[in-house]
Amino acid sequence: MLAFLWIPTTLIAAAAQTARNATQAGLIKTIGTIGATQVRFLYGFPFSLVFLALVAAISGEAVPRPDGDFLLFTLAGAVSQIAATALMLAAMKDRSFSVTTAYVKTEPILIALAGLILLGDNPTLLGWTAIIVATAGVVLTALKPSAAAASGGWKPVALGVAAAGAFALSAVSFRGAIMGLETGVFVIRATTTLAWSLGMQTALLLVWLALFDRKALVGSFTAWRQSIPAGFLGAFASQFWFIGFSLTSAANVRTLALVEVFMAMFVSRRIFDQSISRREVVGMGLIVFGVALLLWSHA
Repeated sequence: MLAFLWIPTTLIAAAAQTARNATQAGLIKTIGTIGATQVRFLYGFPFSLVFLALVAAISGEAVPRPDGDFLLFTLAGAVSQIAATALMLAAMKDRSFSVTTAYVKTEPILIALAGLILLGDNPTLLGWTAIIVATAGVVLTALKPSAAAASGGWKPVALGVAAAGAFALSAVSFRGAIMGLETGVFVIRATTTLAWSLGMQTALLLVWLALFDRKALVGSFTAWRQSIPAGFLGAFASQFWFIGFSLTSAANVRTLALVEVFMAMFVSRRIFDQSISRREVVGMGLIVFGVALLLWSHA
């Protein structure tokens, strides 16, 4: 049963992340892109410490001690995730919520390649096929030249794909950090990595904003009522992403996570009143087929 635990774990993470993205997108207008990025980490870090304390108490295990490799992997994941989040939120300024999510979801094939090179995670032939098919569905959903020219040009496309690459690097780095811890069951290793990563991200962004954007720093504190839910949802989603990374390759987790495109479509229609085209529906059909192939490869 443990071999399939990554599936519900990933679905929970995807749902929480969709809600967090929607919350963060609403903060951009009030505190700016960097301020909205900071919210995810500043207000998520305390929740990650609560999660770690609960996991340690329930499991009865000591928190694993980090070594140099763990800290390097975690720092690489932390920095690339900050960059990815900022790029994603910047893309949302110029493009719809669901389509921006689709741009970002080109990441699975990038994760598969990075995981193969950095960690030796090599999907099966069917797994590679699933990743490619699902990614093709995302590309079909996202890349619409006529719409891009009419609404923001190619800038949001470039920002979204750049965000995908940075998210890919962060996912592989976090899996490397989790797998590098020598003690503890998978849950406490995942939660330890989460707490360290959010701590690093909070510290880095506090210094950056204090030096270069004090207005956004002040805004991230004054908008605390909106920010606390975003921080909780971010930490909650990351908790389940990291558990998924501790159980299977990052490529498997992030390919299944393409169901988030459907969740984003629902949010776009119900909250942001944004329409979905027939082309996007066909692309989403390919995503479903790719995800089905992935699950079949693990059956």
